[in-house]
Amino acid sequence: MSTTVTYDRPMADVYPAAVPDEDPDQHVDQHLDADPGSGPARGTDDASARARRSVEQALREAELPWESPRPGTYVTQLPGTRKLSTTCQLIVGTHTLSLNAFVVRRPDENHESFYRWLLERNLRLYGVSYAVDRLGDVYLTGRLPLAAATPAEVDRLLGAVVENADGSFNVLLELGFATAIRKEYAWRVSRGESTRNLDAFSHLTRDGQAGPA
Repeated sequence: MSTTVTYDRPMADVYPAAVPDEDPDQHVDQHLDADPGSGPARGTDDASARARRSVEQALREAELPWESPRPGTYVTQLPGTRKLSTTCQLIVGTHTLSLNAFVVRRPDENHESFYRWLLERNLRLYGVSYAVDRLGDVYLTGRLPLAAATPAEVDRLLGAVVENADGSFNVLLELGFATAIRKEYAWRVSRGESTRNLDAFSHLTRDGQAGPA
């Protein structure tokens, strides 16, 4: 019989990644189409097809598993070292390629410093930026015109996601989940469980009893 933990455990990294389920261009199209009844121009069709091929080529060359729940939509899992994996969705719209990747859920505490860090970090990012949804959960988002969506550019965007979702993960946990980390550490120690993957947070838990390796 498994033991139930009565508080959030951010280090488990199992929070589901909810990504937008619509073409981000659909609202733009209503204003850009000169004749809504005529359908998209042939040039737009060609650009969309090229962008889809670029996304698929980039995913294949990176040896990433992916699914396409509908034409022009791709969902993949980007492996990491601090964050087990990052769910990333790419959507080829009528005019742009958009990207959304879940980073971490809404922080438990220290909200001002947490969100300030994201805003300051945005000033140094390439191709993507941090964003929050109405719940306060954190995503990385990006958008390119279809003409710029080459395999190399898609690969750069995926690299930016890994760098800023996985690379920043421990910092975000420290800022927004320090109390939960300390409780997680104490919970493991009390049950004789390994605390090895909490070593990065030893400065938060050093007052606690050392746990098994």
